[in-house]
Amino acid sequence: MINSGDVAFVLIGSMLVFFMTPGLGLFYGGMVRRKNVINTLMSVLFCCGLATVMWFAVGYSISFGEDVGGLGVVGNLSNAFFSGVSATEAGPYAANIPGALFAIFQLMFCIITPAILVGALEGRMKFSAMFVFITFWLLLVYYPLAHMVWGLGGFIAGLGAVDFAGGNVIHISSGVSGLIACIILGKRKGYGIQAYHPHNIPMIFTGGAILWVGWFAFNGASALAANGLAVQAMGNTMIASAAAMLSWMLMESILYKKVTVLGAVTGAIIGLVAITPGSGYVPFGAALFIGALVSPICLFFMTKVKQKFGYDDSLDAFGCHGIGGIWGGIATGLFAQSAINPIAQWDGLFFGATELFVAQLMAVGISVIYSAVMTGVIMLVLKKVMNIRVSPEAEALGLDISEHSEQGYPAFSGIDQ
Repeated sequence: MINSGDVAFVLIGSMLVFFMTPGLGLFYGGMVRRKNVINTLMSVLFCCGLATVMWFAVGYSISFGEDVGGLGVVGNLSNAFFSGVSATEAGPYAANIPGALFAIFQLMFCIITPAILVGALEGRMKFSAMFVFITFWLLLVYYPLAHMVWGLGGFIAGLGAVDFAGGNVIHISSGVSGLIACIILGKRKGYGIQAYHPHNIPMIFTGGAILWVGWFAFNGASALAANGLAVQAMGNTMIASAAAMLSWMLMESILYKKVTVLGAVTGAIIGLVAITPGSGYVPFGAALFIGALVSPICLFFMTKVKQKFGYDDSLDAFGCHGIGGIWGGIATGLFAQSAINPIAQWDGLFFGATELFVAQLMAVGISVIYSAVMTGVIMLVLKKVMNIRVSPEAEALGLDISEHSEQGYPAFSGIDQ
């Protein structure tokens, strides 16, 4: 039966999750060089349009339609162009809200996921190539993975693994795909020789604040009802992000003797990433542990591992979202309680059962391998058939001018470092 309170809650949640994508644009935009801020904003913005039209046409149906062949990998096209998706009657995924509202809420996740991914490719990819890349990435990576994790009859769901709000589907997929794509694309000119500094810290702060607020809907509204589970998810979201921010600040003060706004905001976002898969499954105390531990894990990958292997993940999509999502998925297997959410068939490892922990490890592994392989195939094919990278001259000039003929700061006449 449709519940008007739940409808209102998920409607507001959908708007807040959508607002996270412009917030991500500001967050990313502040982190890049002045000459690439427009290109970075555009790389996030176009995902709002492309992902929406594709979701309406085929994406929702492939992700949440009736399973094809019992394989648990993709849905059929029976819901293409929202066929059979009602704005007044419940669908198969929630009895208390209209099927179209569920589809719209899920669309907001589909929008922000490729927007996270593009952060790994900043500063050297042709905009036309990025548009084509994201089109095929949605078709071949996001939709199938969403079906495997959340769809009825999904393969990963069938293992007994759980993912409350997108640890596998959103963060692991975007982070791992970003890593593979940036390796195939190649490094920015001068990477490892000259310094790349954020050009606008207040913009980073503003974007991070929007993301933080929106994340309460990201996780809380994934309960699909205004109930105790939503309260649990929102409480866990705040606790984990706060713990991760403080943990990052502590590490900065020990390692660098200074605490930075960029570091504090990054820590909070990493905490939000880590708690996402388990936000509706773990107790409040576990959220504190998950958040406190994710910052040192991610900092290690964003500094030592990245330096060791030399890959140019421009805005640390892999270090933040890929690694944070992997830790979050594993931690869900450690701390989940079926008493909090009976969708979890078993308790976590720390509460005496091993089945969920094993299922979570399998789900994380499958998500990593699938995202990596498919992204590699897409990028290698595109590299064969089109020019995916801007010229060295265009890269030196900046992608704002070379790709868009716009400037973020037309009056600026200094030297851009």
